[in-house]
Amino acid sequence: MKLSIFKWMFLFLFLTGTLQAQEEIEDDVRYKKRVKKYISRWEKLIPRYTKLQFAGSMGMLSLGTGWNYYRNHWETDVYLGIVPRNSDRHAMATLTLKQNYYPWNIRIADKLSFEPLACGVYINTLLDRDFWGKQPDKYPQGYYWFSTRIRTHVFIGERFTLKLDTKKSWHKSISFFYELSTCDLYLINKIGNSYLKPKDYLSLSFGLKLQIL
Repeated sequence: MKLSIFKWMFLFLFLTGTLQAQEEIEDDVRYKKRVKKYISRWEKLIPRYTKLQFAGSMGMLSLGTGWNYYRNHWETDVYLGIVPRNSDRHAMATLTLKQNYYPWNIRIADKLSFEPLACGVYINTLLDRDFWGKQPDKYPQGYYWFSTRIRTHVFIGERFTLKLDTKKSWHKSISFFYELSTCDLYLINKIGNSYLKPKDYLSLSFGLKLQIL
């Protein structure tokens, strides 16, 4: 009788220990999944590339970084640019947020591809106190109906991409692009002044993109 009781007690303790161990394993698995998901979300914030752009009404030279997603059809860039000093004004910095869309990618050769259309919009602001986003009180109401600090631009262009050997380079690919752009103020001036030529309201820019991830 006593032996039978000990057997049942041993079996109970064994099953209890087994269930506790199983629960601990499941808890550990769930924890690791949560950590993996948490890390994955933060990894998405790591910039995928760097860009260097010349002109484009965002500074003479702008350095940026960004993210590509949705099968590389979309790119979001953040640029910091510089407007050099001249005889009339001191040097100024610019900040630009840019959204790009590339609907097609055509392979020309084994490592060379061509995107026949790049288009998008970007918002640029001058980081300078001499310019303002809202009309100062010293001017009559409605005297300046536009901001002198912030401009909204639209653009179209094209891009060529060359894949690199990752064993010899830190980058996956290098791209060359050019763009034609204009801003909201230029478009309004064009509508009201038909004599303006494309060179008066269009800006040509060139750039390089170095894909990291």
